[in-house]
Amino acid sequence: MKKYYTYIILTKDNTLYCGYTDDLEKRFEAHLKGKGAKYTRVHKPLKIVYSKEFETKSEAMKEEYRIKKMKRAEKLELLKEQKQFEILSRKFLKQT
Repeated sequence: MKKYYTYIILTKDNTLYCGYTDDLEKRFEAHLKGKGAKYTRVHKPLKIVYSKEFETKSEAMKEEYRIKKMKRAEKLELLKEQKQFEILSRKFLKQT
């Protein structure tokens, strides 16, 4: 079954770009080559700092829209929450 992703990219000038895709790796490569969004042609991407998987394109697009409406501080909090979840998940997996 096809998966869809909402993602946030950190750029070289410390801005955040949000988008959605069905192939995270391929889309990031497109951004790096200047063939992604107009925004990332000017604000060069560094790395993906957030991604979330969805079953449908509609869900991924709704999440993208929700994130794009957030203020920068809210986006940073979202990144922090995901990072804490990843750390806790790894710790839990090591214990089992």
